[in-house]
Amino acid sequence: MLDFLAENNLCGQAILRIVSCGNAIIAELLRLSEFIPAVFRLKDRADQQKYGDIIFDFSYFKGPELWESKLEAKPELQDLDEEFRENNIEIVTRFYLAFQSVHKYIVDLNRYLDDLNEGVYIQQTLETVLLNEDGKQLLCEALYLYGVMLLVIDQKIEGEVRERMLVSYYRYSAARSSADSNMDDICKLLRSTGYSSQPGAKRPPNYPESYFQRVPISDLFISMVIGRLRSDDIYNQVSAYPLPEHRSTALANQAAMLYVILYFDPSILHTHQAKMREIVDKYFPDNWVISIYMGITVNLADAWEPYKAAKTALNNTLDLANVREQASRYATVSERVHTQVQQFLKEGCLREEMVLDNIPRLLNCLRDCNVAIRWLMLHTADSACDPNNKRLRQIKDQILTDCRYNPRILFQLLLDTAQFEFILKEMFKQMLSEKQTKWEHFKKEGSERMTELADVFSGVKPLTRVEKNENLQAWFREIAKQILSLNYDDSTAAGRKTVQLIQALEEVQEFHQLESNLQVRQFLADTRKFLHQMIRTINIKEEVLITMQIVGDLSFAWQLIDSFTSIMQESIRVNPSMVTKLRATFLKLASALDLPLLRINQANSPDLLSVSQYYSGELVSYVRKVLQIIPESMFTSLLKIIKLQTHDIIEVPTRLDKDKLRDYAQLGPRYEVAKLTHAISIFTEGILMMKTTLVGIIKVDPKQLLEDGIRKELVKRVAFALHRGLIFNPRAKPSELMPKLKELGATMDGFHRSFEYIQDYVNIYGLKIWQEEVSRIINYNVEQECNNFLRTKIQDWQSMYQSTHIPIPKFTPVDESVTFIGRLCREILRITDPKMTCHIDQLNTWYDMKTHQEVTSSRLFSEIQTTLGTFGLNGLDRLLCFMIVKELQNFLSMFQKIILRDRTVQDTLKTLMNAVSPLKSIVANSNKIYFSAIAKTQKIWTAYLEAIMKVGQMQILRQQIANELNFSCRFDSRHLAAALENLNKALLADIEAHYQDPSLPYPKEDNTLLYEITAYLEAAGIHNPLNKIYITTKRLPYFPIVNFLFLIAQLPKLQYNKNLGMVCRKPADPVDWPPLVLGLLTLLKQFHSRYTEQFLALIGQFIRSTVEQCTSQKVPEMPADVVGALLFLEDYVRYTKLPRRVAEAHVPNFIFDEFRTVL
Repeated sequence: MLDFLAENNLCGQAILRIVSCGNAIIAELLRLSEFIPAVFRLKDRADQQKYGDIIFDFSYFKGPELWESKLEAKPELQDLDEEFRENNIEIVTRFYLAFQSVHKYIVDLNRYLDDLNEGVYIQQTLETVLLNEDGKQLLCEALYLYGVMLLVIDQKIEGEVRERMLVSYYRYSAARSSADSNMDDICKLLRSTGYSSQPGAKRPPNYPESYFQRVPISDLFISMVIGRLRSDDIYNQVSAYPLPEHRSTALANQAAMLYVILYFDPSILHTHQAKMREIVDKYFPDNWVISIYMGITVNLADAWEPYKAAKTALNNTLDLANVREQASRYATVSERVHTQVQQFLKEGCLREEMVLDNIPRLLNCLRDCNVAIRWLMLHTADSACDPNNKRLRQIKDQILTDCRYNPRILFQLLLDTAQFEFILKEMFKQMLSEKQTKWEHFKKEGSERMTELADVFSGVKPLTRVEKNENLQAWFREIAKQILSLNYDDSTAAGRKTVQLIQALEEVQEFHQLESNLQVRQFLADTRKFLHQMIRTINIKEEVLITMQIVGDLSFAWQLIDSFTSIMQESIRVNPSMVTKLRATFLKLASALDLPLLRINQANSPDLLSVSQYYSGELVSYVRKVLQIIPESMFTSLLKIIKLQTHDIIEVPTRLDKDKLRDYAQLGPRYEVAKLTHAISIFTEGILMMKTTLVGIIKVDPKQLLEDGIRKELVKRVAFALHRGLIFNPRAKPSELMPKLKELGATMDGFHRSFEYIQDYVNIYGLKIWQEEVSRIINYNVEQECNNFLRTKIQDWQSMYQSTHIPIPKFTPVDESVTFIGRLCREILRITDPKMTCHIDQLNTWYDMKTHQEVTSSRLFSEIQTTLGTFGLNGLDRLLCFMIVKELQNFLSMFQKIILRDRTVQDTLKTLMNAVSPLKSIVANSNKIYFSAIAKTQKIWTAYLEAIMKVGQMQILRQQIANELNFSCRFDSRHLAAALENLNKALLADIEAHYQDPSLPYPKEDNTLLYEITAYLEAAGIHNPLNKIYITTKRLPYFPIVNFLFLIAQLPKLQYNKNLGMVCRKPADPVDWPPLVLGLLTLLKQFHSRYTEQFLALIGQFIRSTVEQCTSQKVPEMPADVVGALLFLEDYVRYTKLPRRVAEAHVPNFIFDEFRTVL
């Protein structure tokens, strides 16, 4: 008969594919359960208020039109809905595909069973498949995995969350319209069950059986599978556990399968007393906490509570006398085997001869260890006992008392067992690989000894006083021949023959009085020894390794092991070399990966990589978590070193008097530093002893682990320092900004110095790590802060700065800002607010308008550079860009609202337009015309002024940041600055040349050169923020004339001061000149240059007309408004770096030359 799993056996391959797919689906569900977007839980009030109207559960399906019409009625809700869709569609689709695959799995399984019944597979029926060993395993697994999937979904992804995700997918996805979509069936299968994994939550009635019956499965199939599981040992595990008291452990995997599958036929649990008694007697006579899949544990005392037959059957096991007996038995066993294992682990005990002579004894010890560890870990686990259930608590307390439970001792037993197992496995692998060579070597040695003896008795070889004996000579020759004829491949025959040869050699020694000759006796003894070695060597079988693999399975502890983390970390802190023992434990845990991967591998499924990647990744994360204690302890020591170096140890001067030598020696503090440094290097040594280890499919390099651990700890501490150091009190007078920056600068400097100090003792590149991680923290925080301004937000799992191994912590926001960079930016904006302060351009300083005290100056940016480095300044600059964009967008919507939708304002503007055209002329009666227009539009200027000043203020800050960046770049890396400037000039020259002559080259669409060089130039401060286009704009009617009116409406509030330029007239009506000019300039830059032309022409016309009117009325001095307008034009030319003729096109140059002398 054809092998069931052969590639050309369609029946076997079909079910194998289904089972392989089942294991992959469970891995995907577990992976996704860590990425549930928090909004779908609607836990906190903020989320409920914001998203409550756009996230629906299945009640949506009762009347989708009603819900959608509610949404359409509110444009802001529609906008939020669209934004939510953009941000979450990718992850929701991934969840939907996982849910869909669960439904597809059961549909495929049902179709396979129908095909079996209809005879699609020739000569195969359900009965014949269940008779085949592989067939029955796969059919049982197929149903069991479906049950596990449903339980995992309910445990990891709550019912409400599933419903909300499915509805969101239904609403947002285009796929729902396709005909083959089975959305309804998926929703029916996965609708909420009412189950909650929260501790203390009530279990819903008929759960999980009603959930398991949502998709009907053939009753015959279920009952036949249960029958097989009840009666057979389907995995032949009992052979690996010969002792009767180990039977329940041998059948543990099968017991877990039976537990899950019984929910498909709950009548057995409810009423079939005899069947349940048989099941409990066979599988659960001495255990009631089981692991069902990759460490998911279940306590039967709780799980079978609602089922009468099951509960009654289990009562025998849960009888307190039985509990007490099991607990004390395992306590005794664990004590006994622990002593044995410690004996075996003593240096020099596990030698090759000893191992080969004692295989059964060693294996029995291993079995006892693993069975004891399994029972104790499962039955004392907190996760298996609901603290609110009195009976379970009682049973658990009973166990803890009777087995004298001490987690440290149990953990020590686990460590020693893992180490013992690891050494044995390595020895066996080595012996198996050398088995044939060794056997041949012993054979050759033995036969050579016999040939030499034959030569001795031939009388030719002189061996003291051995007389010639032809019979013996012939006999030894024959023995040599017999030894050489032994055949390695036929081990049984060779074994028997070897035993006979040993007997013959013992007999010949007695018969022929060879006892008396020492050398002959030695030769015979050596040959016998070699023959013994051959028997030992031929007995090294791979079965031993397989048994060790089966016995050493630790998959039940996949999640429970976490409860021992603190013990592991404590023992590493006390003794860093402990890591080597832990390595064996991690490798033992890695064997749990065989369970889900076996079938995927057999089916040659492409999922093999992703599933093994997931479980290996989980395990490596756990290894990192345990070993993180090493960097943590190192940093604790580091902090003490920093403290000693900065506060206690005095710097030794280059010259000092010898009588002062003692003062500078400071032996105490220096000894303390040396001691701490030594402790740090011991920790490093500890982790490096772990050697490179393959965990699953991921190679774990201890040096990399150490570096990642150090990075993680550094990131944690620096991020916390930045978060805590930059929290400001907005009411503080004066601002806390500078003192806090100085304080934070000192903290960062401390980290930096200590890192520099430690790098050689730990053998890492300190500066490289420092720069990479600090830049990552700052860039990540800037990205999160900028998310506020983006519709499509960058989620953590999409961010190029966030990492799973070295995560950047997130802190709860303390005000409207999300992160420290936002708080810093808003604090700077608050203290340089143009309504409160006045910016003096020549001094780069802000003064308080009322008190005239200095508020802050360009020193602020040097301080930020010192504290947060170039990344911090650059990040601040990026954030300001986003804020400017937001302000400009707000400005445009305000322009629409207060100007283009207001009839009276429009009429005023029309009248003015008619009065001033053509722009080259001079307006007669100009004062009256201009001021009546200003008076009629008075109400719109307050909001207008605020928007313009905000943009101007941010542009001033951006200029200051660019100056600081450029200065430090030229100072610290002048080659970079020079290279960038030259490249920039060259590029611009090429682009200009291309526009003159399009045949010349220009960077193509897909060429990222311009984009990348911009990032470099901005980081080096080689750019002008005023020339930047922040937003795309459409044509706006009246735009130049509105801005012109706005400017001349503000001029009366300002006055000219010889030393300071234009300053505010009355602090009660605050206007600050530089932000006003820069704001207007930035605004005009966003539109077509035609608007700027008109705007300048209007100002020119205003100056000419007013001057003309003054001359005709014989007013001697120049009016203040004209001075203001002329100063505006001057500043405009200065800031935009344009030639002066741009302004002179609209104002005669003699007025320009004149007005300075008049002032």
